Amino acid sequence: MSVWRLTATELEFPPPLAAGIVNVTTDSFFAGARSGTPEAAVADGLRLVEAGFDLLDVGAVAARSGPAVPADEEAAKLVPAVAGLVAESGVPVLADTFSPEVAGRALDAGAAAINDIGGGADEMLELIAARGCGYVLMHIEGPPRTDRDPQRYDDPVEHLLEWFGARLERAAELGVAAEQISLDPGFDFDLDTDANLELLRRLGELTALGRPVLVGLSRKRSLGRLLGDADATVGSAAASVGAAVAALDRGATIFRVHDVREHVEALTVAAAV
Repeated sequence: MSVWRLTATELEFPPPLAAGIVNVTTDSFFAGARSGTPEAAVADGLRLVEAGFDLLDVGAVAARSGPAVPADEEAAKLVPAVAGLVAESGVPVLADTFSPEVAGRALDAGAAAINDIGGGADEMLELIAARGCGYVLMHIEGPPRTDRDPQRYDDPVEHLLEWFGARLERAAELGVAAEQISLDPGFDFDLDTDANLELLRRLGELTALGRPVLVGLSRKRSLGRLLGDADATVGSAAASVGAAVAALDRGATIFRVHDVREHVEALTVAAAV
């Protein structure tokens, strides 16, 4: 059994947990998860909880490439949504941001953890250490929201093991307890379709690092490309569910997902089996 320590609680695995995605945006890559205002985001998040999600993951900046978003602009959307869902949802709320300044404001609003696609910069790790919250460390090879070609690795799994090992060591040096951290392999971030598939196939090897593994496979473009659409920008619900069940079978414990009924029911049945 592994434990993930959040601000005011601890999560134990198994069983697996599903984190419903709430985007306070109008430009997220999946059109079905765009809540344009904090008020709409709260309403959408509450519907996800009612549908059976265990956690909520709330972001206000799309991960897709684009210009930098000022901290005040991001916080103006993210913080009210986090505060509203903390007050009303009854589940832990993760704030999805790679800005340490915005992360601090989200924690002030009650966020239980920070989901960081920035790869664990020192300033963010120092904040996590000081606040004692949960933290999702995602693999990425450069700045978020920046276009670049996918990396090529002789062995992508070995590369991620080395990358996470180095970042976990740095986090410990800066005072972050191991129990605060979960690991996200970063599917579709700096990984091509072949690397994504190899990583999913051998996902269990990441559990050797001793931390819960969070996966964000839902609607990823690599799933569409595996099904023959070379220009896919999103994957289907069915492909997302299949990937999630495969990840569960290989040791993933937290699932960041879009589709309600399909994912929750599939993960429930697979976990029971």
